[in-house]
Amino acid sequence: MDKRVKKLPLMALSMTMAESFKELDTESSLGKALEMGCCIQSSLAKILAEFEIEELPIILKRKKALQKLISDWNAIKSRLNQAAKSSSNSAGTGAGPGTSAAANKLEILKEEEEEVKRKVEQCKDEYMADLYHFSTKEDSYASYFIKLLEIQAQYHRQSLESLDSALAELKEIHKPSFAADTPMAGYYGVPLEMHLKSLGREIALPIEACVMMLLASGMREEGLFRLAAGASVLRKLKSSLASGSNALEEFYSDPHAVAGALKSYLRELPQPLMTFELYNEWMKVASFKDADSRVQSLRDTCSRLPQESYNNLRYLIKFLAKLVEHQEVNKMTPSNIAIVLGPNLLWSQQSTGDPMQLDLASVSSIQVVGVVEALIQNADTLFPGGRARPLMGSRVEGRGRERDISPSSGGAKWGAAAVPHHGVIRGSSGRQTLPHGLSSFLSTQR
Repeated sequence: MDKRVKKLPLMALSMTMAESFKELDTESSLGKALEMGCCIQSSLAKILAEFEIEELPIILKRKKALQKLISDWNAIKSRLNQAAKSSSNSAGTGAGPGTSAAANKLEILKEEEEEVKRKVEQCKDEYMADLYHFSTKEDSYASYFIKLLEIQAQYHRQSLESLDSALAELKEIHKPSFAADTPMAGYYGVPLEMHLKSLGREIALPIEACVMMLLASGMREEGLFRLAAGASVLRKLKSSLASGSNALEEFYSDPHAVAGALKSYLRELPQPLMTFELYNEWMKVASFKDADSRVQSLRDTCSRLPQESYNNLRYLIKFLAKLVEHQEVNKMTPSNIAIVLGPNLLWSQQSTGDPMQLDLASVSSIQVVGVVEALIQNADTLFPGGRARPLMGSRVEGRGRERDISPSSGGAKWGAAAVPHHGVIRGSSGRQTLPHGLSSFLSTQR
């Protein structure tokens, strides 16, 4: 039984899983899954082996023995023919020692051939007897096919029971925060509302994490958001953010990668942060020439944003306004920022290859840049700051009064000094969050 079990593919799979989970943390989700998979595959292999136990029919032994004897008989006959030819040639050349030796060899081979022939005939008789005996039980043997199907059905039923039991336990142990088929583990390319609800946050984690790192080390970086980062570094940072990694320190030294990850998150949203529904309203804002009228129109349009979009747009625009304060060093004026970020904040829902549509898209892009530039220039007016409340994840109600979504509890001034130099952490609830000082820039005191 043990030898048969070891030869089964299921047992080989079990042993491979056993080797794999030894290299993983036993408390990790993947480690537990592999360990359980190892046990269940071993169990299935033993079940299969029980159904494959068979008594080797004597008829197969006879057949195998007969085939070997016939092979030996053919070999002896070949040697006998060669010896007969040699003896005939020796007799033609006259008597001598060689002739006598050839004759003796021929006699020995004849005796061997007769013995093997006798064994072949005996084995053939036994084999034929077994075949005749088998034919008398034809109906009984035919019923074995039905029994085989019954055994296979029973095997699969038992296997299904074992798999169902293991799956139920695995699902209980492993409850992912996001569906397995969502891009970047539920961060990139996922609707903003779904992302915020799943993590119990008000600010999208990629936005807040990237802003945190840029506040700490990227505010004076020339060409921020304009210069592209290395593709491999950018992909690594996006994957690191999506996995909830605590080790983000290495990215503080590459602000362009951080800025690229932020732009990528905004662009990959199924709906732009400034929403498709208000696209025409934003375009109307761009048509106002009078500064006061434009600001009022911006305020009205912002007030119509969904709460989640409003919170995140406010957060981002306040940060960009802070970035502009260093424009003499980083060369990023409101206009420059709007040019590189505007298309990632708002775009038309309709995109076709029609030349007229492309011309309209080009004009709209210019208008979008103007709207985003105006938002940055009037950030303090449109999004007034205030003292932060010591509450994480609460919804902000009302639109006509001061709003603050910063998780900071101290009302610290907005600046890089208020931002700890470490990455994403986990709170006591197990949810991914960020240190309380990360968004203190929203709690400006005027």
